[in-house]
Amino acid sequence: MLIMRIGIVTGTVVSTQKDERLVGCKLLIVRQLDSNGNAAGPEEVAVDVLGAGVGERVLVCQGSPARALIKSADAPIDLAVVGIIDEMENN
Repeated sequence: MLIMRIGIVTGTVVSTQKDERLVGCKLLIVRQLDSNGNAAGPEEVAVDVLGAGVGERVLVCQGSPARALIKSADAPIDLAVVGIIDEMENN
């Protein structure tokens, strides 16, 4: 089951030594947000293929859908940025 969450990018991770399947992948630190935009979870590391930056709100997915972004079923990825949020409306 695909579950997407809202998060905010709080930082970046630079790693010169990493699994070869992560070479070329940008790593971001993302904190989950609740529906009101408040911090609602721990900071986690996510792979980003979209080019999100610090301070941007993003959509993230977890598990095998995250690995599908780099087309590697066995890559050591559990969280990935799948969208950059331009606007949110909470009814």
